[in-house]
Order: sequence, then C-alpha cells, then structure tokens
Amino acid sequence: MKFIDESRIEVFAGNGGNGAASFRREKYIDKGGPDGGDGGRGGSVYAQADRNINTLVDYRFARSHRAKHGESGRGADCYGKGADDIVLRMPVGTVITDSNSGEVIADLTHDGEKALLAKGGKGGLGNLHFKSSTNRAPRQCTSGEPGEERELQLELKVLADVGLLGMPNAGKSTFIRSVSAARPKVADYPFTTLHPNLGVVRVSHEKSFVIADIPGLIEGAAEGAGLGHQFLRHLARTRLLLHLVDIAPLYEGTDPVAEARAILNELKKYDQSLYEKPRWLVLNKLDLLEDHEEKVAAFLGQFTDFDRHFAISAINGEGCKELTYAIMEHLQEMSAQEQQAAADSAQESDAGTF
Repeated sequence: MKFIDESRIEVFAGNGGNGAASFRREKYIDKGGPDGGDGGRGGSVYAQADRNINTLVDYRFARSHRAKHGESGRGADCYGKGADDIVLRMPVGTVITDSNSGEVIADLTHDGEKALLAKGGKGGLGNLHFKSSTNRAPRQCTSGEPGEERELQLELKVLADVGLLGMPNAGKSTFIRSVSAARPKVADYPFTTLHPNLGVVRVSHEKSFVIADIPGLIEGAAEGAGLGHQFLRHLARTRLLLHLVDIAPLYEGTDPVAEARAILNELKKYDQSLYEKPRWLVLNKLDLLEDHEEKVAAFLGQFTDFDRHFAISAINGEGCKELTYAIMEHLQEMSAQEQQAAADSAQESDAGTF
C-alpha cells in the first residue's frame, strides 16, 4: 500500500429539512388547528482517529464527502427524520486544517478521538410552534438551515518518541531493524527508505518507546533535492532526535563532518523549533574501522552541536543496547519533568483562586 501523508478534501454537512405549514382536517372536527411538524436536522461530518489506519490513502481520490439532508416536516404533527452523521476514519496523528482560513480544526493524537468537521443544519419549525391565543391559524413556518461546507487539508504526523536523522545510506534502517521488530528495506545504495517506518523498541517488559525512521536528507533538500523536506513533518512530535552519521563512508572524498553539518543546516532551514529539540550524535559503522577510537575522537573534536554522542555498529548490534537504555532513561526523565511542571502549574492555579 502506498504511503500517503497529506491530502485535501471537501466536506459538506446536510441541510436541515423545512418546517411544514399544515392544518388538521378531519370529519366532524371543526377548526382542528395547526399541525405542521418540524424538519429534521442535516447530517454532520466527523473525523475519528483509528489506530488501525496508517496512511491517508483513502482520501487520495475520495476528495468529496457529503452528509444527507434532513427530511421536511409534514402534517398531522409529523416531524421530518434527521439524517445520519458520517464519520471519516483517519490515522492517529492527523492534523486537520481549514484550507481557507488556516485554522487548525483538530489534531487527532489519541485512538478514538473524534472531531466535528462540518455541522449539519438545524431543521425548520412547523406552524405548530407559532400558534397562540391571538394567532389561532398561523401560516408561517421556517426553512431548514444550510449545513456547513469546508475545504480541509489533512496532514499526517506520525507519533514517535525518537526520530532518526541522517544522510541516505547512513544506516538508519539497519539501526531500526537492529533494535526493534520493524523490517524496513536495507540495501547498499542510497534512498532505500522511501516512506517513514515506525519501530517499537522494548527495553524491558514494562518499558518501551517508539522510534521513527524517515527517508534520508541531502544538502539542498530545502530546494527540493532528493526527497526534499516532505517527510520532516514526521519528526515534529518526537522528543529526541538521533543524528546518525556514517563514520566509514564507502566513497573516497566523502567528508562525514561536512555531511553532518549539511543535515543540521537543512534542519534549521525547515523549522527552528525542530532544530532546537534535544539531539544526540550517533556514529555508525564502527565495524568497518580498525582504529575507530581515533576516528571518533577526530570527528567529535569538530562538533559541539550535540547534547550526547554514541558510537555503534548497527549491523552487528555493537553499542546499540547501551544507546537504547540511555534513550529510555532520557525519556523517563523528560516525562518526570513534564509531570512535575504540570503539578506545579496546577498548584499555582489553585492558589490563585483563593
């Protein structure tokens, strides 16, 4: 199945049914009075997050989604039937934006989360509602309200704790295969990864985290080189970035330091907030070096942009277990800090109410 992470759709809620102007007419009943019923409400359009869906491919060609209109009211106090709502199932992590105003309508971050996209119109009132002591035979009724119409932009941002950055062929897919059950394609040529892959890294029976592998960046991605920036959005929700660098490049003349700086420049061009996320340096492919300690030291001497650094060999697992333990510890510390900050904020707000 092709991976689709953005789409544009139109949603149309149903119109409300019209109210009826009717009078009771039966044998032997004189001046039966008004009995026009109300119109039914139009159907609304909702979006619901579903963890069983991984892509927006269902909305690649099905661009228009319409709810039905409510039925009009009838005589004999008959109210029109309301139309059924329609629910559009979307992957967890979908951001829904109004294309015209730029307003974010919903950010579906939890399975089962539901959001209203277009509200159905209310049904009109029948003349039954307009009778009074001075108006015994009302002939007025109201029309149903129109339903909302919207043009929406859907954007999928995968939910992961850790994101992988690096040039093509830096070993990102090999690393995620080594530490998780994910099985992305691995080959000895660049751009083997063409869409994001997610893997669950289980450190123990109770502790695990999710890691995201995106297609590699190259210098000039901001201008559309390679696959451009189109998949960097999937790192927006991550809490930690791992920058993988091939410390033993296959081709002579390739400078790992220059490649690492190029990735950082592309990251900064794309989004300053993404650039400022916690970022660790991971030097990969130690198995191809005999004097790797000297190479690692020379590389680190030219960089001060990373919070921590690790040296691993993803192909044989060297150093990978220590890295995953360090990541798990870091994520737990971040969670504890966030919980403490939330508790302090709640105490301040409670104190402000007295």
